[in-house]
Amino acid sequence: KAIFYYIADERVDFRQLIKVLAETFHVRIEMKQIGARQEAGRIGGTGPCGRELCCATWMKNFVSVSTGAARYQEISLNPQKLAGMCAKLKCCLNYEVDNYIEASRRLPSREVVLETQDGEYYLFKSDILAGLVTYSSDKKVPANLETITAKRALDIIDMNRRGEKPMSLQSDGNIKEQSSHPADLLANESLTRFDKSKKKRRSKNRPARQASAKGRGKAQAEKGQQKPHGAEKQEKADKQ
Repeated sequence: KAIFYYIADERVDFRQLIKVLAETFHVRIEMKQIGARQEAGRIGGTGPCGRELCCATWMKNFVSVSTGAARYQEISLNPQKLAGMCAKLKCCLNYEVDNYIEASRRLPSREVVLETQDGEYYLFKSDILAGLVTYSSDKKVPANLETITAKRALDIIDMNRRGEKPMSLQSDGNIKEQSSHPADLLANESLTRFDKSKKKRRSKNRPARQASAKGRGKAQAEKGQQKPHGAEKQEKADKQ
């Protein structure tokens, strides 16, 4: 028996081809249509994680993967990073999506606004697995960001429903001040710090270079004063 695997967008009629192949090879011919994931599994290769492809090692049943799995895990919807070797969405996007869905149920809703005595706060981002949420005092841009636990956010929501407002988002009542601008890691560094070190090295080596240059100049001067071989004999002959 000989099995031929092929890829096609639609169903293809191979009855005439099967007859020709059976008469040529004198075996039973089977034509099986596979998808892009099965093709990648048969070809094999190494994934971006550095390990052999899952479809080539242990996966037998392929489940459809949607962009919703990436959204639940807050992964950037970049097609180049989400696509696997088969040019389809990576199968590993479904591995942990159930844990993310379960953990996201314990987080406050994005639509709920927290009200405190120092102002209103809007949900900016959340760390699902760590159970942390970051709020901003501005709805559109990150400003005065404060990170609290999901439990603290839910407690504040319950207080707002009862008409109460805490002093601040922090559980100890202290206001955590954060700058809305990102930290500049090179604020105290100079862009010409490496140039200064080169100048210092050059200044250190300058006396030695000057001394060597003077030595070479003196040697050349002495060499210029020396008379060539046979010049003294020629001068005596001229005097005579």
